[in-house]
Amino acid sequence: MNENLLTQTVSVAMTITRSYLREGDTAIDATCGNGNDTLTLAQATGMSGRILAIDLQEEAIHASRGLLSANQIENTEFICGSFVNLETYWRAWKERNEQNVAATLAPKAIVFNLGYLPGGDKKMTTKTEDTLIAVQQALSIVAPGGIVTLVLYPGHEEGAREKDTLLKFAEQLSTSRFHTAHVDFPNQKKNPPEILWITKK
Repeated sequence: MNENLLTQTVSVAMTITRSYLREGDTAIDATCGNGNDTLTLAQATGMSGRILAIDLQEEAIHASRGLLSANQIENTEFICGSFVNLETYWRAWKERNEQNVAATLAPKAIVFNLGYLPGGDKKMTTKTEDTLIAVQQALSIVAPGGIVTLVLYPGHEEGAREKDTLLKFAEQLSTSRFHTAHVDFPNQKKNPPEILWITKK
């Protein structure tokens, strides 16, 4: 198995996501982790764009802040909390930034990199029920023509359950309102990350 598959999977996910973003857009990283996806979103939207980055763990917020600071990125606001409150966070963020046109616009991209924090406690993983709630909220607030991206990790028990639940949910979405795409790696002996994209018409 290609040892770089995980990195490539996330890179593919973000390459597609980035193609939906333009200078001045708004985007949300619902699981900022160590900040790599947040950095990609921030760079894609530029100085006039706005990014909201969320994570449940303080160490993730700290790591993400450090990465963006090192890259001189200043268009991102961080919230330490559960993504089950995604819609609430976004509406409050809009109100706080009502003078910034970009921040009042519906997000063009919302990203979920599920599982556990790389290098962190593997017991602290995203939970299926919470993820489903957050994804439903993401689809309600993402802009028409926007994208919700999920990187799935079926290699552990909760991740496998999360994947199955999300794929079933995606299958039931109205085809008149959403497009979905799923990429997996069925020929691999292990369970590498998979990608689910949902775009809103």
